[in-house]
This record gives sequence, C-alpha cells and structure tokens, in this order.
Amino acid sequence: MTNLNGSRRRRLRVRAGKSRRTRMRVRPLPLSSLSVNRMVPNVLTLLALCAGMTAMRFAMGGNFQAAVFSIIAAGVFDGLDGRMARLLKATSSFGAELDSLSDFVSFGVAPAAVLYLWTLSDLHGLGWAIALLFAVCCGLRLARFNTEAAHEALSYAAPFFIGAPAPAGAGLVMVPMFLSFEWGDWLFRSPYLSAITVTSIALLMISKVPTVSLKRIRVPHHAVIPTLLAFGVATAFLTTEPWLTLTAVGIVYVGSIPLTVRSYYRLKRAAEARKREAAEKPEPVRLATPAPFPLGEANAPSTQWRH
Repeated sequence: MTNLNGSRRRRLRVRAGKSRRTRMRVRPLPLSSLSVNRMVPNVLTLLALCAGMTAMRFAMGGNFQAAVFSIIAAGVFDGLDGRMARLLKATSSFGAELDSLSDFVSFGVAPAAVLYLWTLSDLHGLGWAIALLFAVCCGLRLARFNTEAAHEALSYAAPFFIGAPAPAGAGLVMVPMFLSFEWGDWLFRSPYLSAITVTSIALLMISKVPTVSLKRIRVPHHAVIPTLLAFGVATAFLTTEPWLTLTAVGIVYVGSIPLTVRSYYRLKRAAEARKREAAEKPEPVRLATPAPFPLGEANAPSTQWRH
C-alpha cells in the first residue's frame, strides 16, 4: 500500500512539472525596448484610431460635419504613419498589425456608423445590413492586402492597388455628405442614394479592379514646380470651400479608374509578351570542343609520316 501511494505521488509530481514547463513555453516574449523616435509611427497610428472613434461620438451627438472632419484627420494620420516608419527605419510587424486594426476601425466601422446615424437608419434593418456590408468588405479588403503584402508583387502590378484602398473607400462613401453640407439635404441625404453609394463602394473595395497607388508615382523633374503649385491651390480651396474640394477629389479619383484599368492591362499584356518571347527564344547551340592531341603528339602534323 505504501509503494502504491509513493508511485502515485511521483506520477503527480511528474505531471505538475510537465504542466509548469508547458506554461513556461507558451509565455509570450516581451516587446523589445524602443526609442522615442521609433515610437512616432505607432503614436500616429493610435491618433488615427482615436480620430475614427471620435467621429462616431460626434455622429451620435448629431454633429456630422465634425464626424467627417475626424475621419479625414484619421486619413491624414494614416498617410503619415507609414511614411514616418520608413523614414525612421522603424517598420515592424507590430506596427503593421496595429495599422491594420486602426484602418478597420477608422475607415470601416466609423464611416459605416456615421452613415447609418446620418441617413441609413431610415431604412431600418436594410440600412443596418448595408452598414454592416461596408464594414465587412473593409475588413476583407485589409485582410487581402496583408496577405498580398507578404508576397512580392508582379512588376506590372506594383504601381496599382487591387480594389479601392480603405481610406479611399471611406472618403468615397462620404461624398453624399459633402454635397449635403454644401447644397442642403433636399436630395443628397436620401437614404436610397446613400444605400447605392455605400453598396457600390463596398463592392469596389473587395473587387479585382486596379486603382491608382500614389506611393509608386514618380514626379518628373520638370513637373515638380507645377505639382507643388497644384497642391498649394488645392490646399487653398480646401480651406475656403472644403466640401466642394473634397467632392472634386472624389470625382477625379473615380474618373481615374478607367484610365488605371487601361494602363494596368496594357502593362500586363506587355509583360506577358516579353515572357512568351523569352520562352520561345531558342537556346544557343554549343559547339563540341575538339579532342586534344595526345601528350607526345601535340606538335605532330596530321599529314606527316612518322617513323
């Protein structure tokens, strides 16, 4: 009986030791220390997240113009955090995951909630379903982007996004709000117009339609000054007529999609043609090297009699 109790206690101690070792193995590793400069991109990402959440608070209070400005501020912070990370050489997987979560809240959840409170609530259950559709499509768009970022893009596809990016989708669904702020609610606050707009942009985000990527655009040397001048004029209009300027930006973006599709497929056809030419090109024929003379007969002519 004593031997049985002793063996049972030993088995229990062995199991306890194994469980302690298992718990020690799955313990997460702490984050490494970072300098303040390397934390700046993550701070900008968090500011974008806070701006998106604040937009929903303004919308619940009925201040829809402030809600729109908050989402625009989130877009500005989102555009800065990646560039600052590359400039400071502070890119990390932690920052990439945080940026993706912030984009989902700021450009997926926040615009859907703002539009539902603005006009889609008049459609009751259908309006809520459309708001959910936009948020879900934004999440799918971000998930697809993260998986594609892990693989090297094809040469002809590098200057393009596949589908509308999340910040662009958030801006496009708010175009009826821009027009309503400028010309009143008589037409542009229609829940049916918002439903069509939100559904179309949601499907555009998850589509395979190539859209322009500003990250890959290179401004020629002779066009630097005109480009800066155009940005200055656009900023002046944005401060004086913000809603009309934002509407014009949305129209220009949508109008550029057919040109982008044409350029994408032109580059794709050219790349495929080069690939076919490389596959059809015959390999060079290698000439057989002549056999060397035997060591003792290297200098003997082939027509000379040898004795």
